[in-house]
Amino acid sequence: MIICPVCEHQQAQGAECEVCGKKLIVTGPVAVAVAPLAELEQTQLAGGRAPVPVAAIPDLELTAQQAVPTVPVQAMPDMDTGRAAAAPNVMVAPIPDVDTGRAESDGHRTAAPVGPVVCRYCRNVQESGAVCDRCGMRLPKVRAAQPVAAAKLPQSGERTSCPKCHSPAYAGRACVTCGILVPAAE
Repeated sequence: MIICPVCEHQQAQGAECEVCGKKLIVTGPVAVAVAPLAELEQTQLAGGRAPVPVAAIPDLELTAQQAVPTVPVQAMPDMDTGRAAAAPNVMVAPIPDVDTGRAESDGHRTAAPVGPVVCRYCRNVQESGAVCDRCGMRLPKVRAAQPVAAAKLPQSGERTSCPKCHSPAYAGRACVTCGILVPAAE
């Protein structure tokens, strides 16, 4: 059995992981003896970077069009660009047969999921956090905003969780997942 070092997927054979695509077997180039063919026509120029003499053809026209002569700007006195006629009153009425695409609200909302979450990649069960502790992928969970406890902040350098994405972080430093500054006690 081959075990992928990235996602720990087990498979019987293959050069790359069936789940994440990681190359599992790296093969080097095979040394093959190369001999020029006798009947192959050789290039007439010496070397690929050799300078080639170039001269302009005297009868060739350089552009397809001639230069445009300078023309004085002329004003158009009949064109009024600053005014438009007033729009007439338009009757606006709703169309009775149009479906708005929304069902009538019953007043009840679906509650956000709470509790432990199962990672869809590695099947790790985890109580909290927006990022899986085992594989590092984002967890499929919508969180309700938790009230920020103003009573005690962790000391600078102490391990805590990010207030925005709830991933493990150090107080007083930027979160490695979302980039915001994790608050710390002064």
